[in-house]
Amino acid sequence: MTLTTSGATVQAAGNTYLVPGFEAAAFPVPTDLLVGEAWVPGSGGQRIDILDPATGGVLTSVADATIADGMAALNAAEAAAAGWAATPPRARAVILQRCFQAIVDNVDWLAQLIALENGKALPDARGEVLYAAEFFRWYAEEAVRINGDISVAPAGGNRIMVQYQPIGVSLLITPWNFPAAMATRKIAPALAAGCTCILKPAEETPLTALAVGEILRQAGVPAGVVNIINTSDPAGVCRAILRDRRTRKLSFTGSTEVGRILLREASYNVINCSMELGGNAPFLVLDDADLDAAIDGAMIAKMRNAGEACTAANRFYVQEGIYPAFVEKLVEKMGALKMGAGTDTASQCGAMINRAAIDKIETLVNDAVAKGASVRLGGKTPEGAGFFYPPSVLADVSLDADLLREEIFGPVAAVVKFTDVEDAVRMANDTEYGLAAYVYTENMKRGLQLAERLDYGMVALNRGLVSDPAAPFGGVKQSGLGREGAHHGLLEFTEAKYIAVNW
Repeated sequence: MTLTTSGATVQAAGNTYLVPGFEAAAFPVPTDLLVGEAWVPGSGGQRIDILDPATGGVLTSVADATIADGMAALNAAEAAAAGWAATPPRARAVILQRCFQAIVDNVDWLAQLIALENGKALPDARGEVLYAAEFFRWYAEEAVRINGDISVAPAGGNRIMVQYQPIGVSLLITPWNFPAAMATRKIAPALAAGCTCILKPAEETPLTALAVGEILRQAGVPAGVVNIINTSDPAGVCRAILRDRRTRKLSFTGSTEVGRILLREASYNVINCSMELGGNAPFLVLDDADLDAAIDGAMIAKMRNAGEACTAANRFYVQEGIYPAFVEKLVEKMGALKMGAGTDTASQCGAMINRAAIDKIETLVNDAVAKGASVRLGGKTPEGAGFFYPPSVLADVSLDADLLREEIFGPVAAVVKFTDVEDAVRMANDTEYGLAAYVYTENMKRGLQLAERLDYGMVALNRGLVSDPAAPFGGVKQSGLGREGAHHGLLEFTEAKYIAVNW
């Protein structure tokens, strides 16, 4: 199945959609709400403008869901729930495999769309699409492996039977930084487990989610199994859905602050929650590390998605013996990156998502400089249109700089020198967050020992990329609850039912 087109308008799901702004092409992207079997306008008649981060201009608009629209999506998900839960696992797996292939078939088209609405460079966007597709392939394989168990009760005389059943209608809330992957990382396990869902994408980047929704429809996902609502009133719409007792699951990726609010709302009906929240990843480089490998890993960990990732390396702790060379090489590598519109094939560092993101970066950089940090590269917002911030390196960052405590979510590397490894571990763990951490050392025994001591849900040892659909993704402390990916992510959408059996 191929959706790619270059016509003036595109027919999709029975309606005409137009998303201009990229090489005079029109993308077959629905701009309404997916409720049940159809794309429908918002009941209030309002629209949400979608901005191009590279220019600050309006790309298009999407339907703005009201609380009534949220309830309609919940009704559709509930109506489809029993049928989808009863669908044989193999049949669900076949549909998920078709979803995987459909996304792969449209990788370049979706990458262009992501680069357009999110601002990230095309190589990052293409990598995201392939990563997003992989969740459908992984969970197509996992759908037939929801195994229960049976055991003899310790006292004998009866058996303990455990089955895993679909948890039920699920509300999925995704962020703007990975608009395809964060959607599929939730949709795929929900569908594999037999759950129906309501996806609420971020207001800034709904187009990719809507495009994925249309691809899933064409790949054979039944009506009502996946519903998609965009809204400028996320608090009101999500509150209404969470306070309806038919909703049984909440899966959220976003800031810790919003996560706390959603947990309070979910407590009203004691809803099962998965939370992938903020990060403040440390990147430890020991004197015995392979310098070139550490620099390559640092570039991936810091500059993937231009630093707009919860797993992005935020704090570089480098041992004193390797520190000068590390800073010099990092400045060289970061300085060689070409900044520009994500849709420009030459760009390696795209735009930030909006003006607020730039303001936050400026505030944190200025604070660090005022407290003694040395700007070795960048450190200043360029003039001109769009929301750009250059790749930047700050050396000798003071331990009291806000940059080391807050997630910067941008292309700024803050480098700190340390002498004793014990100090590095203490500094790395000195945060309320605990999502991802990175360690570089040629001593594997030491590296594994450090990994165990770092208070994080994920540790990358001598590699700059920690994410993998086959691995459990998630954090500790204020970085979240539960896991996504792997078999763990599938079980998040199930309930273990115990059946006592006389024997």
